[in-house]
Amino acid sequence: MPTNLPLSGHNIVLTGTKMTHSVSSHILERGGNVYHLPLIAVQEATSSNDGEKLAKALNSEWLIFTSQNAVEAFSQKLARASLSIEKSRAKIATVGEKTASALEKIGFQIDFMPSTYSADKFVVEFPKVAGKVESCLFLKGSLAKATIKKGLPFPVDEWTVYETIQNTEHISELTTLIQKSKDATIIFASPSAVDVFNKYVVPQTSWRGYQIAAIGHVTEQALLNAGAMVDVKPEKYTMLAIIEELAKKKGRSS
Repeated sequence: MPTNLPLSGHNIVLTGTKMTHSVSSHILERGGNVYHLPLIAVQEATSSNDGEKLAKALNSEWLIFTSQNAVEAFSQKLARASLSIEKSRAKIATVGEKTASALEKIGFQIDFMPSTYSADKFVVEFPKVAGKVESCLFLKGSLAKATIKKGLPFPVDEWTVYETIQNTEHISELTTLIQKSKDATIIFASPSAVDVFNKYVVPQTSWRGYQIAAIGHVTEQALLNAGAMVDVKPEKYTMLAIIEELAKKKGRSS
């Protein structure tokens, strides 16, 4: 591996549930080392009235998705019930390119996506496009904040389609990596990952001695509240944007 690459020898830790091939390739092509050590896990949330909720979803005027996990859980429910999205009359509103891509893969067309991938921006821009809405369903995770429901000027029903749980199986490996690494960046994409890191890793390592990157202002605020300093926070809320900004920062300092 050439030593003049911007991330040469740099250890980059991804703490979220998913790591795509494109993210790994971006890091490796710039000379970095990739460690996927998820601090959270997700699982589909099921209930006895899922069939009733699916019917309601397919007949809603709008469906709102803010995560790939919600799309995956919804897709699993559709498949289990042998239902097709072709039966849906709903328009689709989403936050983020990855979520939009996941929806398109299962056959949905995207009718609205905010200019900035955040719920705060969504609740400002969406009503201007949607107009008067009579039935709107937000498919969410168990830890989703109330921003969507409280921020929109019309009634929003919610359906928790997946649960987020702590994943502590990588704590020892992550702690050791931080303690031994002279050059590392920990990337956080959710407040829930920040909580797990703060509870299990920080008591052994502190928040110092490595760089911290955050996707989105909500995750950034969670880090600041926990006592961390955020070194990398791109304007675009994507993993690739973090890698690009980190590479530019490292390139300037080398």
